[in-house]
Amino acid sequence: MATQAKPLAVVTGASTGIGFELARIAAERGLNLVVVADEPEIENAATTLRQRHVTVDALVADLATEAGVQAVLDTIGGRPVAALLANAGRGLGRAFLEQEWTDIRRVIDTNVTGTLYLVHEVGRAMRDRGEGRILIVGSIAGFMPGTYQAVYNGTKALLDSFSFALRAELKDSGVTVTCLMPGETDTEFFERADLMDTKVGTEKKKSPDEVAKQGFEAMMKGEADVITGWQNKLRVAISRVAPAGVVAEMHRKLAEPGTASKS
Repeated sequence: MATQAKPLAVVTGASTGIGFELARIAAERGLNLVVVADEPEIENAATTLRQRHVTVDALVADLATEAGVQAVLDTIGGRPVAALLANAGRGLGRAFLEQEWTDIRRVIDTNVTGTLYLVHEVGRAMRDRGEGRILIVGSIAGFMPGTYQAVYNGTKALLDSFSFALRAELKDSGVTVTCLMPGETDTEFFERADLMDTKVGTEKKKSPDEVAKQGFEAMMKGEADVITGWQNKLRVAISRVAPAGVVAEMHRKLAEPGTASKS
């Protein structure tokens, strides 16, 4: 089969971590790719992915901006998208009032505004065509008041909720929406979010390839959501029944600066 005839997947945040592994799995399944990240390492990722004998369009774009999202849409160029894997996201540790507003705004614009804009535009085309799969990478953090990660957890709460709502709106449309909700995963996220002096930043984490595989399989089956790992399922169950104040204090013990040195 010619590569031009293969279905197209769009993967954001695909230079490293879960995003790269999602793109790798898509390539192994024979999907052509548009891969996006806000760093030049996306070109290295694309070179590796092309070894799977698929076409790969790599794009450096800041999805915290409307111009960045438009650049993704321009790269798609009207081609039908079989799968949109919206993984791009940013973390931000430390106390809210100690953070810089520009950093806070960038987390919100990347995790929420950019993601929803891209899903809106690609999702419309899928709905009009009557087929497509959307995977939104949320987080178990969305179930918890994020002491010392207040903005990040808040954005993930929106994505988790939004995914279920959009899925219900698209019922019987031929378009499925799946929310991947991982816990701590062994990626560069924690270093970039300034969390390496915290317990959550230094504890053992799941491998991104395992997380991506579970998310991709759930998407292909059209499942509503997947929480990776039994420990994460337990944490979500606790957060659903425990008072929010209790959960916030539990989160403090994980994310407060200096907790890396505490047992």
